Amino acid sequence: MPSSSLPDFELAGSIWFKSGTQNWGNPRRMALLAAIREHGSISAAARSIGLSYKAAWDAIDTINNLSDAPLVLRTTGGQRGGGAELTDKAIEILELYEHLDEVHQRFMKRLARARPGSDQTMRVLQNMMVQTSARNNFIGKVQSIAFSEISAEVTLNIGEQFQIISSITRESAETLGLGKGVRALAFIKASSILIGTDLDGITLSARNVLRGKIVQLESEKTGADVGLELPSGHRITATITAKSMELLGLALNQDAYAIFKAPSVLLGTID
Repeated sequence: MPSSSLPDFELAGSIWFKSGTQNWGNPRRMALLAAIREHGSISAAARSIGLSYKAAWDAIDTINNLSDAPLVLRTTGGQRGGGAELTDKAIEILELYEHLDEVHQRFMKRLARARPGSDQTMRVLQNMMVQTSARNNFIGKVQSIAFSEISAEVTLNIGEQFQIISSITRESAETLGLGKGVRALAFIKASSILIGTDLDGITLSARNVLRGKIVQLESEKTGADVGLELPSGHRITATITAKSMELLGLALNQDAYAIFKAPSVLLGTID
């Protein structure tokens, strides 16, 4: 792929405030405080940073609960007409955060001038830095998204002939900023994946049915790991019982299917 089609190289980072193991001063919460300071309204603040009204209220509850005294004072009035203002302590914390973030961003800009590695190398590194307990992690682009009143069905294009369908709440999709063409990560726990070997004539309720070849079989008394290699070259791992592996008669190089429901696919964004 020509280098001109890749985005400009950029390093980015954020300052987080921590108290022990608790991260409470994250960038999104600080952006909410700044928006409340500017607009004096919870609904307006939420809209300005692309946050749902409910998520903004939940964030304010968390912020206030983690402080010795409330940092955000709220007033109610009218439908979604809640006003809000920051306490002196909140303003002090926000100004400290903004100062540290400004220093941090200057440092990141200086570091970016070193341009360490190609765009492709840096993108792979970015993907590798995502940590999750899920065994199966895939990156792709949103091919389509269909909204209902409370949910969203997201089709993620992982590669040639490889798509994953996820069902999440509408609020989560809006909070993540999901839309066609957005890069996203899909996480599927190995325990959420079923293995099938002969699906001819069988209709399944699961939205995701991926055919591959078994390239890994590891069995213990309590369970078994089954790894499939998909036609796209990706691998997906399922954890099933040892008894199920025996009943299915699984063997290396055998064709099999990885089956999982759309609600089992968690999504995240890195853009």
